[in-house]
Amino acid sequence: MKHGFFSHLIHTLKTALTDKGVLLLWLIAPLLYGFFYPWPYQHERVEQVPVAVVDMDNSSLSRQIIRYAAASPELQVNVLPSEGAARDALAQRRIEGYALIPAGLKRDVSHGRPVEIALIGNGSYFMLNKSALSGLATAVATVSAGIEIRQLRALGLSEDKAQALREPVKLQSAALFNRHQGYGSSLVPAVAVLILQQTLLMAAGMWVAGQRERGERHVPGRIWAARISALALPNTLIGLFYFGWLFVFQGYAHGGNLAGAALLLPAFSLAVAGIGCLFGLWLADREAVMQVLLVTALPLFFLSGYSWPAAALPEVLQWLRWLTPSTPAIHASVALNQMGATLAMVAPLLGVLLVQGLLAFALLCLITRRVR
Repeated sequence: MKHGFFSHLIHTLKTALTDKGVLLLWLIAPLLYGFFYPWPYQHERVEQVPVAVVDMDNSSLSRQIIRYAAASPELQVNVLPSEGAARDALAQRRIEGYALIPAGLKRDVSHGRPVEIALIGNGSYFMLNKSALSGLATAVATVSAGIEIRQLRALGLSEDKAQALREPVKLQSAALFNRHQGYGSSLVPAVAVLILQQTLLMAAGMWVAGQRERGERHVPGRIWAARISALALPNTLIGLFYFGWLFVFQGYAHGGNLAGAALLLPAFSLAVAGIGCLFGLWLADREAVMQVLLVTALPLFFLSGYSWPAAALPEVLQWLRWLTPSTPAIHASVALNQMGATLAMVAPLLGVLLVQGLLAFALLCLITRRVR
């Protein structure tokens, strides 16, 4: 007896919900990740990074630099007696960087001679290194600007003219989409898409592999259509939960084009479910699906071109990265949800997802038609 599309869809939902392994990856894991993953980034910006200042001048000017550095919320300033002590502290990770103020700083500045203040940081941890060096550099630059203005005032210029001469073109920068310029606001919206992909890939692959282990061989196209739709449905709903309430709760930019983001999710989920089913057919073993797909998350995130410039990838990877739904989906999701792009702007990315979904469906039908 042949059953219709909705009968197979309901059957797939029931069997997946009663499979503890599939249920864990399909529903529970993405919901838990939605709260767990953003937690380390709740402060958004790195603050109170331990740094040191080695003051070899011990003058009022060097002490002013130390005060300005200590006033920065990014830094926790310690004064050390020598560069050797600073190097030891840096090697032992007690500080993340230090500034070396040379002897004769105030004397050379008073005579109009250029002075160099060395800034040394631990490049192994780029977030800490950036905060340490930028905080120290800002303190030095602020003091330097004050010195320049005082020198111009001494020549008889007014405060306004001295300011204009020192900085003829003023720069005013404003963050449009990541207003806090926070790490979490930048990273989590993109990683959320990858979480949705990886959990659904493994859930779909495990479910199909389980069907193969039970001896299933020939599956008509209408059944694959129902199965893919059933597996994609919860992922789409969880994606709406991510893009809606969760991003609001975490304080991330959201709702730029909520309707467009809502249209993106079904195309993305269907493509991922189809590819997950292909992995299940290929591996035909539930544990093998987990072992293969579990290690792919980080490489796929780098391949997406979001955290690492795509142009810096080898040319072959620049082409291969479009085989995974996370590449177009991450860029389309951030553009729609965080930046308010129109559907026309992301239409090529949506087209890639549709092609991926159709190819996966066609391959599933072709493979299971040949296997008797």
